[in-house]
Amino acid sequence: MHWSTVHVDARAEMCGVLGRGTPVVFLPECGSTPWTYRHALATLARSARVYAPAIPGFAAAPGSPLEERMLADCSSWLGRFLEAAGLGPVTLVGHSFGGALAIRAAHDHPDRVTRLVLVNPVGGTRFDGVSDDGDRDGAGRLDRTARGREPTAELTRLAERRLPVSLLWSRGDRRVPRASLESLRRLLGSPPVFTVPGGHEWLLSDPEYFGNAMRTVLGGFPVEVAA
Repeated sequence: MHWSTVHVDARAEMCGVLGRGTPVVFLPECGSTPWTYRHALATLARSARVYAPAIPGFAAAPGSPLEERMLADCSSWLGRFLEAAGLGPVTLVGHSFGGALAIRAAHDHPDRVTRLVLVNPVGGTRFDGVSDDGDRDGAGRLDRTARGREPTAELTRLAERRLPVSLLWSRGDRRVPRASLESLRRLLGSPPVFTVPGGHEWLLSDPEYFGNAMRTVLGGFPVEVAA
């Protein structure tokens, strides 16, 4: 990964850059950095030109629900980053809370975002911490995209715009249950779902599979629609 400097609001911000082709901007899980995903991004870079900005403040809040103000601020910053880097329209790829940020950014900056790929995304109906198999999931609160509300309006507007969206979700995810994924999918107008094995962090544990899955999604090949 090559680290580039982009000046946003007169500050030098770091952005990992790798690969060639259509520009894709990767948004990590809250509490993580682009470096955490370096192996997964290397496989993604076989199919696209990947930009992975270090979003100010986003890596500083692991394991807690995003505040509405923080989500709005990160989306605003991302819009300024895309402008400063001369990027757009781009595909946003967001994992977990990065998926929630991708949804907000696509809503806030329609001229800059041409497609979404949401990987095990947070952003569907809130739930009480009980996973699909009935076990108590201590990380269940992670699906509260912003404290006290759900992004229903944003999702509905994206569906009305007919923004292309693809969902990737792993069958063993115990943080984002199937019910939450289906809620988000319904609000987005039932986009295709590509289901994969593994848990919530599957793209970190199996980066090669992530690269293959993304090549399928970005290439427009048929995907497995979750039943």
